[in-house]
Amino acid sequence: MSDSEDEIPELVEAVNKIPVSIITGYLGAGKTTLLNYILTEQHNKKIAVILNEFGEGSAVEKSMSVGQSGELYEEWLELRNGCLCCSVKDTGINAIENLMKKKGKFDYVLLETTGLADPGPIASIFWLDDGLGSELYLDGIITVVDAKYGLKNLKEDQQPGVVNEAIRQVAVADLILVNKIDLATKEEIAKLTSHIQTINSFAGLVETHKSNVDLDEILDLHAFDTMGKKSDWTALEKRGISDHHNIDQSVTTVTFSVQGSINSEDLDNFIQNLIWEKNVKNATGDVMQILRLKGEVSVTNEPKRVILQVVQELYDRILTTEWSTDTRTCTIVFIGKHLTKSILLESFSKLVR
Repeated sequence: MSDSEDEIPELVEAVNKIPVSIITGYLGAGKTTLLNYILTEQHNKKIAVILNEFGEGSAVEKSMSVGQSGELYEEWLELRNGCLCCSVKDTGINAIENLMKKKGKFDYVLLETTGLADPGPIASIFWLDDGLGSELYLDGIITVVDAKYGLKNLKEDQQPGVVNEAIRQVAVADLILVNKIDLATKEEIAKLTSHIQTINSFAGLVETHKSNVDLDEILDLHAFDTMGKKSDWTALEKRGISDHHNIDQSVTTVTFSVQGSINSEDLDNFIQNLIWEKNVKNATGDVMQILRLKGEVSVTNEPKRVILQVVQELYDRILTTEWSTDTRTCTIVFIGKHLTKSILLESFSKLVR
């Protein structure tokens, strides 16, 4: 067979992929309210929702997950608007296998994490698992934040060297819903959104009341591929991604652009030293801890742009459109703890030609 014939099955499979959105947020932020809204609203979309059963849940979760003897089990409910809902003890392979059995009955999958869960490892199941690649793809990570108490949660003290979960959930997000705006003053909302942007200036921000949101805002983000607005760096630059620092905030956003191209091996080594070797230190000697990284870079002898994706210790590169001009630029956004821009910029610039 020719090379072109070999590519055909891959193209056919790509069309049938189901997008998975991770819904995360601190306890009480409104994740379940958001999912209830999606499950009951008439939106002409067939959506499968997985509720992660963990300890005390909502009445809706309990009605689906507690049997007559109090034992936990898995159950699908098919709702009038065409949505499906499932409560599971595990967000891993068992839940995914159940989804595979329902394939073709829905257009989207929303997976709720617990309020204390780190969404990074959960996202990795759908993002980098080659065994699942033909069926599901990670569309984006959506974090719900309580407008009234979100700032308090983000400033909650943790043990030295530990990033609190509320901060971690905001740091890895592609989209942030600031919920319950009716319960907070304009000043409180302004302080919260400003603080969120010190942590993650890359994610989009949407304010909501009772988690009611236009589904077009949260679906089809394509945050981990090259098809959506999140991969359009021109649009992101217009929105204004910039460095955000706060004297009492250890998790920040750092971004820079460098003209030129970088060797493929040098790029891998740069990322690996940051996320795996953890040998890159800031100005005060603390190891820089990367929670999320996104970039558009020019790789030497590669005619196409390369999109970088990092979630904690997971790393991927995606080829996208060809460069249209002779002038090439590498743009990287870092979200993490103990970041020093001058050191990151100097280390990267030395590798660019």
